[in-house]
Amino acid sequence: MHRKKKVCVVGSMNMDLMVTADRVPEQGETILGDSFAMSPGGKGANQAVAAARLGADVEMIGAVGDDSFGHVLLSALKEEGIHTEAVQFLAGIATGTATIILSGSDNRIIVAPGANKQVSPELVQAQKEKIADSSILLLQLELPVETVAAAADIARQNDVPIILNPAPYQELPESLLRSAAFLTPNMVENAAMQESSLYSFIKEKLILTKGKQGAAFYEKGEVTTIPSHEVDVKDTTGAGDTFNGALAAQLSDGRSVIEAVTAANAAAALSVKKAGAQAGMPTLSELEQFLDGK
Repeated sequence: MHRKKKVCVVGSMNMDLMVTADRVPEQGETILGDSFAMSPGGKGANQAVAAARLGADVEMIGAVGDDSFGHVLLSALKEEGIHTEAVQFLAGIATGTATIILSGSDNRIIVAPGANKQVSPELVQAQKEKIADSSILLLQLELPVETVAAAADIARQNDVPIILNPAPYQELPESLLRSAAFLTPNMVENAAMQESSLYSFIKEKLILTKGKQGAAFYEKGEVTTIPSHEVDVKDTTGAGDTFNGALAAQLSDGRSVIEAVTAANAAAALSVKKAGAQAGMPTLSELEQFLDGK
């Protein structure tokens, strides 16, 4: 058995407001949906849950509003065994929300950042010891870029490897890209990153999530592809976050890159079998059973 180590997630926390419908409405059109549900989400929280369910000791750094959504989100993280001492309640600020429209395998999301937008470099700096004591720092882009960069600087100064999930994609400072040990874009984000003059440099850091085409990573100029798994798809909303959380959990546990990507790819496949970003995220035993059956 590998020794369990800590994954630190600096990221967003949202309440997901999910509507299912037969199709996505056209501009200006109103249609009747099939169902509505609320569930904990946010890319940071999702990735933290994915890592925790796969056995990682997870620290969450972020913020929620001092409202009903915020308290529900914090309770959900605690139920997963995630350390939440570094999650702040912000009075007078709404908790972040994500409005999700699901139609078959099509999902469309609008995020209202709320308290996530208030997670400042100063807030992160106040938690620098938690970052420094981690074996992996996991970052996404639903927080202000300057905050993400501040967290990355702390990790770099303390030799903590960084996984940067560049989603939702935006232009990033060179220092942040150079700090990351791994970049985990999907194919749309990777296409946007190819416009950067730094792409040839960061290419060796890439671990690509390719949906039905599996995942791929670069090593010494060569591409290794991990094939996808055939499963019944219910909801793809949390697949990318599951992949990133699983990757962090595996790497923090001492797995090789190919072992970690293989496990993360399988975990993402399992996650799409249930509705809700976090609902389908597998436990370690579920993942091991799935891989043993292959």
